[in-house]
Amino acid sequence: MPKNTSIRSILIIGSGPIIIGQACEFDYAGSQAALSLKEEGIEVSIINSNPATIMTDKVIADHVYLLPLTCESIEQILSERQIDAVLPTMGGQTALNLCIEADERGIWSKHNVDIIGVDIAAIEKTENREEFRQLMVDIGIGVATSKIANSFLEGKEAAQEIGFPLVIRPSYTLGGTGGGFVHKKEEFETALSRGLQASPTHEVLVEQAVLGWKEFELELLRDNNDNVIIICTIENFDPMGIHTGDSITVAPAMTLSDRCYQDMRDQAIKMMRAIGNFAGGCNVQFSVNPETEEIIAIEINPRVSRSSALASKATGYPIAKIASKLAIGYNLDEIENQITKTTSAYFEPSLDYVIVKVPRWNFDKFKGANTELGLQMKSVGEVMAIGRTFIEALQKACQSLETNRLGLGADGKQNRNLEEIMHSLEHPSSDRLFHIKDAFEMGVPLESIRKVTLIDKWFLQQIQELVHLEVELKRYQLNNIPKEFFVTLKQKGFSDAQIAWLLGNVTEEDVYQRRKSLDIHRVFKMVDTCAAEFPAHTPYFYSTFEDENESVVSDRKKVIVLGSGPNRIGQGIEFDYSCVHGLIAAKEAGYEAIMINCNPETVSTDFNMADKLYFEPVFWEHVREIIEHEKPEGVIVQLGGQTALKMAEKLHEHGIKIIGTSFENMDLAEDRGSFSDLLKDLDIPYPKYGVAESAEEALKVANEVGYPVLVRPSYVLGGQGMSIVINDEDLEKAVVKLLRNLPGNRVLIDHFLDRAEESESDSISDGEDVHIIGLMEHIEPAGIHSGDSNAVLPPFSLSDNVIKQMEEYSIKLAKALNVRGLLNIQFAVKDEKVYVIEANPRASRTVPFIAKAYDVPYINIATKVMLGANKLKDFTIERKLKGYAIKEPVFSFNKFPDVDKQLGPEMKSTGESILFIKDLNDEKFRELNTKKSMYLSK
Repeated sequence: MPKNTSIRSILIIGSGPIIIGQACEFDYAGSQAALSLKEEGIEVSIINSNPATIMTDKVIADHVYLLPLTCESIEQILSERQIDAVLPTMGGQTALNLCIEADERGIWSKHNVDIIGVDIAAIEKTENREEFRQLMVDIGIGVATSKIANSFLEGKEAAQEIGFPLVIRPSYTLGGTGGGFVHKKEEFETALSRGLQASPTHEVLVEQAVLGWKEFELELLRDNNDNVIIICTIENFDPMGIHTGDSITVAPAMTLSDRCYQDMRDQAIKMMRAIGNFAGGCNVQFSVNPETEEIIAIEINPRVSRSSALASKATGYPIAKIASKLAIGYNLDEIENQITKTTSAYFEPSLDYVIVKVPRWNFDKFKGANTELGLQMKSVGEVMAIGRTFIEALQKACQSLETNRLGLGADGKQNRNLEEIMHSLEHPSSDRLFHIKDAFEMGVPLESIRKVTLIDKWFLQQIQELVHLEVELKRYQLNNIPKEFFVTLKQKGFSDAQIAWLLGNVTEEDVYQRRKSLDIHRVFKMVDTCAAEFPAHTPYFYSTFEDENESVVSDRKKVIVLGSGPNRIGQGIEFDYSCVHGLIAAKEAGYEAIMINCNPETVSTDFNMADKLYFEPVFWEHVREIIEHEKPEGVIVQLGGQTALKMAEKLHEHGIKIIGTSFENMDLAEDRGSFSDLLKDLDIPYPKYGVAESAEEALKVANEVGYPVLVRPSYVLGGQGMSIVINDEDLEKAVVKLLRNLPGNRVLIDHFLDRAEESESDSISDGEDVHIIGLMEHIEPAGIHSGDSNAVLPPFSLSDNVIKQMEEYSIKLAKALNVRGLLNIQFAVKDEKVYVIEANPRASRTVPFIAKAYDVPYINIATKVMLGANKLKDFTIERKLKGYAIKEPVFSFNKFPDVDKQLGPEMKSTGESILFIKDLNDEKFRELNTKKSMYLSK
């Protein structure tokens, strides 16, 4: 049927600040849904408290409410706007839970608001563990033996009846929060208590654990005519026992027999139809016995899921976009295929390539944490790679992770301790994938690895083949590698840097030049959803090594925007927000805007955001060949955080134009020692400092500048490796650790300004004029990373004298660094004197926050300034903030209950929310001001 014309205004509920288990994949879904509904002439309102995401930007929705995700906020919106319907399926568990609470309070019925995309009964059937189990039994779908428990006693009785090992699954949680496996009786009581506390309904499912079984996910869509299609089948590389968010996943499924796949399809469709009134996207998870192919259902989610973003990018099929149209009444056959433009959306995508997703962890930020992977998700982000084969995609994914690996091994970082390796294989953590490769290199038989990991033999054989290829490569020298074998290496995903390391006496550049001389080069293939059966019109590409190139270069002037790679603590969604606005601004300035990024969760990798998308690692070899192919006017590195900035030196060395601030000036600001010298020349106060390249030098510097000292490396983001030390012994440990983890880096040692206030500024410069975007005052003192501090915009207690100094130094530094674009400066304030701690000539974590608070498109302005399309004087900038905006960090310590939660110079927060207050009498502000006074008086 056609769309429901009675729906003229829709409210989309967002997912709130980024936390482990619920990240920016839901902001991607919400953004896509909003744009899709606006295409239909529907007025779209969004409620979300996250200032870092593009979802809460005016380019996405007609009305954005940056409010806490509460029923009170919902009531406020419904009293201000005539909302016809609410769409709660795009905002993860947070949105569903809020929708249920509002329904229980009678808010939707009071304001005559329809719930679309799903109904409450369907949510209850799938989120309530007992109702879900009973439904599966009723429709003949296999489930693990289980019992529901609403109390400690009921849980113990269930465990006694079922027997160990067990899995505990709390109701109404996301990311496995509160859940876990229990292998023996002694662990059970603690695990049961944790699960009951995590569930908002104090309910858990105590279930038989099917450890070692295979795990699969299906992404489905269903319309109002009960038509159901399978968008993507995803196989977990890791067996049951590891949360899907922490598992390496592969699409399409690699080891699934056709008979088992057809059974799984039939069961998924049956499940989706059984949950009731539902039109939209759905995620179903199954477990399969590897010996008998018995299938049991794990869960079904009547909403877009964490995997929906991955499936959308994997297939080119925009699940959230289509799901939102189904929610307003359309059927699948009435919607246009967004890729081919000639067929309908009522088709199942077909892939002629392989997708691999690898999670990204940040265990270094949670010292003392239990890093073993299990049912409770612990990863902070992920990368996706596309290749013609599984192993090519897996190697590309490893190159995308930004963990200083050149691929899957072959880079000098192998572990050679067999005992450690075998322990890692049995007790999986973030490095198990690499340790599987290490085990093969040390001669461990495949069957031995399979027995301890329970990973399918086919996947292990693929990794073992890499070891065989490496052994064969070492028989040659660079100048006599046969072309056919060289091509094989590249098709298996080996980077030039890996080949250089394996050969031992050549450089990456030598390998690159040699293969070019053999006419072995990267070609680009289109993601078209239909395995080239129909012509496609969407410029969405990945690279491989074949003959035919499908990326046609236009004659337009073009610019490349480098993305920010995988989300992690210190570099999150705020940089993707900047990249998206950079693309929009570049297009408005008349450029063909090209995106390079490898993060499947984000809006920047939506296939219709850039004029051309290369879903590739932000890794030098890949970036270089895209640049050689496209020949852009230049590359923007300023918007993608440290990921993009790390490319600047290579771009500079190869004569590739960097749009905006030059490499020399970015390098000057990044190099802590050189930057302090600049401050001295400019007569700008800064803490006493020194630079060291060894522990001996560090001790000498520390005693000259005086303890306490702040120890930090150059060229890092998110305070990585920073620490405050108070004596020689601690200093020596800190410096030795830094130089071990970041070899070749220089260590800066600053005198630490104890009990100093911290503040920061963000600015835009066009080389002549400087516009200060915003000044922020931190609640937490210097010594606590700015990303972990509450920040108030504009300052509320800093004197006019201090503000004048901050403004003066911001302008001085922007001009001295010859900034073209953005500049963030961190200040410490003590006794009315302002000291500059650091300056970053790039997009910062705080620019999106300021842009939302003042309602000014600052990234758009900065990008046009960088491109030379406009001068600052061309823009009329009007700030609309009345009162104050507060940036509140959000942490995910609940995932690591035993971790040190003490805040310091190394950032630990995973996200943030924004809060507006009208005046300083607000209760929230008084609470923060009291907190600041307490800090400074210590």
